[in-house]
Formats: sequence, structure tokens, C-alpha cells
Amino acid sequence: MHILLIEDQTALAANVMDYLTAQGHSLDYADNGIRGLQLALANYYDLLILDLSLPGLDGLQLCQQLRERASRYIPVLMLTARDTLDDKLLGFGCGADDYLTKPFALAELAVRVQALSRRHLVATDHRLAIGELTFDRQRQQASRAGQLLELHPIGMKILQLLAEAYPAVLSRSELTAKLWGDDPPDSDALRAHIYLLRQQLDKPFTFSMLHTVHGVGFKLMSGADDD
Repeated sequence: MHILLIEDQTALAANVMDYLTAQGHSLDYADNGIRGLQLALANYYDLLILDLSLPGLDGLQLCQQLRERASRYIPVLMLTARDTLDDKLLGFGCGADDYLTKPFALAELAVRVQALSRRHLVATDHRLAIGELTFDRQRQQASRAGQLLELHPIGMKILQLLAEAYPAVLSRSELTAKLWGDDPPDSDALRAHIYLLRQQLDKPFTFSMLHTVHGVGFKLMSGADDD
């Protein structure tokens, strides 16, 4: 998973990042609430690990603003030394999905991360609909205007990522990280796969759904509007 860790205790943050990276996850990091919210709104993350006591913008405020402003639902795991029932209820009331009190074992954090990810996937409808496009995550099938799209597995994954992020833009670096992790191909493979995806998704139809946002990345659009 691609995870954003927002934590102002640098030693703890380093331990969490080292442990979860060794588990196969990729992580971004912010040491204050304002920067954390900026990253959360600008990038594609599978999960936020969020400290409650942060400079600039505390975790409760950040979580509330994330729920109000984000274009997609991002699961949030809160970390805090506040362990009363009222504190936990306040955290859940602001939009947190799980709550882990400090100090904690890194192994428990990793298990909570996996459980929260699975719970979110199960709770999410497996069918996405964007205009003429329908994407079935369970069957890994996509169709446009009732016509089944014959997509390469990488093209299918790109389309799923764009559909889940809709209407936001996914950057080239985000797509590359989601597709290949820390070991991207040497050649410009993403450009080639985007080209092949366009041949199936757009070429047979009257308008393009897959749009390039120059200098940024790619996004889906449901109609024939220009960028």
C-alpha cells in the first residue's frame, strides 16, 4: 500500500517507516498537520496514519478537513497518547476509522494497517460507474457504453486507479509507484501503456474519457468537455 504518515515525533516516525517499508509498503511523511493535509489532498494514498497532537493543524482538524475536501475516501488510522473513551469517541466522530494508543508495538500497527485496508475494500462497492464507463473491480472487467474493453492487465490496473481517483488527477509518479513500486521499468513503459489504454477506451467512441493534464498526469472525464 501507499501510506501517508503524519507524525511530529521524528524518531517514532523513522521506526514506523522502516518497519512498514520492510513489510512491502511505500510511505510518504509529514511532520506537521498543514503539510500532511496538503499531501493527503494532492496525492493518492491507500491509508493515512495520523498523529493526534500535531503542530500547525491537529489530527482532529486534519481528519475533518480531509473528509470534507478529499475527492475519495481514504481510511485513517489515528495514533495518540490520549487513551480515554472520550478521546477515542472524539477521534471517530471526526472521521477516523481506527485508533491506536501510544506506546504501541510496531507489529500491532502493521496488523491494524492490513485489517483496515481489507475492511475498506470489502465495504467499498466493487462496481464503479463514470459516465459511459463501468468498472467491475471484483471481476476485473471494464466496459464502455455496454461494450466490453479488451485490456492488458497493466491497462486494466491503470484504468482502475484512475476510476477510483475520479475526478482527481493522478500524477505520472503516483501511477508508476502504484504499478511497479520501487522497481519501475527502465523504459517509458507508462507512456506505452497509456497509449494502449486509449486505443481501447477512447478510439472506438465519439469522445475521449482519458485526458492528459500536461505537466501533471492523467484523469478520467465523464463527458466530452475539454480539460
